[in-house]
Amino acid sequence: MSSTVNAVVNLDLEGPVINRHVYGHFAEHLGRCIYGGFYVGEDSDIPNEGGIRLDVVEALRALDIPNLRWPGGCFADEYHWRDGIGPKEDRPVMVNTHWGGVEENNHFGTHEFMALCELLGTEPYISGNVGSGTVQEMSEWVEYLTRDGDSPAVRERKANGREEPWSVKYWGLGNETWGCGGNMTAEQYALEARRYATYCRDYGDNKLYRIAAGASDFSYGWTETLMKQLSHLGCQRVERPLYQAVSVHYYTVAGTWADKGSATEFTDAEYYTTMAKAARTDELLTGHANVMDLYDPKKEIGIVLDEWGTWWNVEPGTNPGFLYQQNTMRDALVASLHFDIFHRHADRLVMANIAQTVNVLQAMILTDPDSGALVLTPTYHVFRMNKGHQDAASLQVHVVGGAPVKDVDGAELATVSVSASRKDGRLLVSLSNLDAGEAADVEIDLRGGVVAGLESEILTAGTLHSHNTPEAPEAVAPRAHDGARIEGGRLLVHLPAHSFVTVAGDVA
Repeated sequence: MSSTVNAVVNLDLEGPVINRHVYGHFAEHLGRCIYGGFYVGEDSDIPNEGGIRLDVVEALRALDIPNLRWPGGCFADEYHWRDGIGPKEDRPVMVNTHWGGVEENNHFGTHEFMALCELLGTEPYISGNVGSGTVQEMSEWVEYLTRDGDSPAVRERKANGREEPWSVKYWGLGNETWGCGGNMTAEQYALEARRYATYCRDYGDNKLYRIAAGASDFSYGWTETLMKQLSHLGCQRVERPLYQAVSVHYYTVAGTWADKGSATEFTDAEYYTTMAKAARTDELLTGHANVMDLYDPKKEIGIVLDEWGTWWNVEPGTNPGFLYQQNTMRDALVASLHFDIFHRHADRLVMANIAQTVNVLQAMILTDPDSGALVLTPTYHVFRMNKGHQDAASLQVHVVGGAPVKDVDGAELATVSVSASRKDGRLLVSLSNLDAGEAADVEIDLRGGVVAGLESEILTAGTLHSHNTPEAPEAVAPRAHDGARIEGGRLLVHLPAHSFVTVAGDVA
């Protein structure tokens, strides 16, 4: 048994461009994300360049990662960047108090991070220390990285082996300042954001994109406080706003923060609760955007969702502070649903960063600490299948008669989700069937153009609990999908239960 969804897409009516940065990533000094994930050290038997693990780099390059956020997270607000430069044997040891109390030797610091970004072909997004740092410290970090010519910070960089400045556009003015980043009120932080933004300066052609630390979840008042600050400053003689975006964090947690539930053992009811929580991302972005529209109707200030994804109980037997969790077909559908929502908010959402890239939370890659084996997760495959949406023009999907729904915890969950975009004469349609047990058929009336040369992939598995391991690395892996065709100007796509499908074709 299957339901049928009818929709219309006008191929010649292009909407806002989907910023490639909504496919961003996040790497924190947390658990085995940096050490044992990205960085194995120069003496490792695992092939590396300057200690950076090359098979991880190769796998991530296939995703066309647009940006990588570092060094945190909560870790950013106890990180002092000068501890991570210079000869490694001279770098001081610190304690990572947020994540397991482990000792951090600072061998992966600014130069190593910039080398990683160059290997990945991605833009760095640096989260500065507002919680325990100083304005001078962050100002000098910007200068160290991006200034040419001569100054104490520039001479320091050159002495550490880097003659030319780097290009570093994206800077976070703190992280979760309502919590681990300082336990501030919105009013306190708004004043700090003004101060830090003032002294994070542009050098040469490097124009900073400053991101104010925003709200947790649905705390719209925090966003309003930050937007009021910009509105107040608008009457002064400033070249451009002191910050160019406001962030927000939202995690998908099926249970409670005390007991989030297992990553691999869950009931159908827990699965549907998960999807309903993920679907609330649309409500979240709409709510924050509505507040911003009151103060910025031209949409000059962006929303940055720089932490999102699933958060489960850690895998049994692992360090609770390392946040290591498995990644199932359920996680893949959480990701695909998020991207459909992101595409619909292309007018205001300028960046999003999944938490996190390797070995932490909803990771792309898991590495085995004993064998060194590398495993690509189901979420990785969603990113790879969807990468054609990066910098593409969004196309509105008009669903006729509504999608099938399920009642979940007193609210309706649409079980079929679709988004579409067009770039360089190429159409990409992404379709998710969130129903755990029933198939669906989607019929899309393609207007304003003719589509030919279809290519389709499907990601699904025997069960929602299926996941990849070193012993079964392709338990959940994409394959060619023969359930998509063009018939009379309509795109017909069959979606098995709990599946994600992409369909691409040439538009004439």
